[in-house]
Amino acid sequence: MSILAPLCEAYWLFLDQCFIDATFAPAKGGGEGVGLTKKGKGAKLQLIVDGQGLPLGASVAAANVAEWHTVQETLDLFSDQTEPERLIGDKAYDCDELDETLAELGLEMIAPHRKNRRPENVTQDGRPLRRYRHRWIVERTFAWLGARRRLLVRWEKKLTNFVGFTLLGCLSLLLHRLSY
Repeated sequence: MSILAPLCEAYWLFLDQCFIDATFAPAKGGGEGVGLTKKGKGAKLQLIVDGQGLPLGASVAAANVAEWHTVQETLDLFSDQTEPERLIGDKAYDCDELDETLAELGLEMIAPHRKNRRPENVTQDGRPLRRYRHRWIVERTFAWLGARRRLLVRWEKKLTNFVGFTLLGCLSLLLHRLSY
């Protein structure tokens, strides 16, 4: 049973539209789970938040992994009762493979198309993209997590330690937002 199932009923988590995004955390200490990018070596923190910005799922990967590859890992944290109806993300989540995988799970992915998409593969007519303008909610959650300064830069060499601090920050944020 998921921990979030009682929270959905008690605190009215908004699961009809959830937002997904990832951010880069530079890894000054190096270690496992670190990837090299143009910005330097680092890790990628991916969050799924509900309509209010409460973190529902988090995953950490190397920074050189594409964001759409880690969506399934983040969604594995959900139970059947707490799965979102639709995910809203940026252009990094515009991928036919991801759309097919999420369709099998019964989820709708809303993301604007990349510039290099061929006209015959365009699948959106603009109406679902109106929900995209509320994507600032996930960016605000990253800012809230950034207030816990331990997550801005990854100093830990072990991946499990950084994942633990990430989950602790999400839990702290969740408890703080639900306490009032």
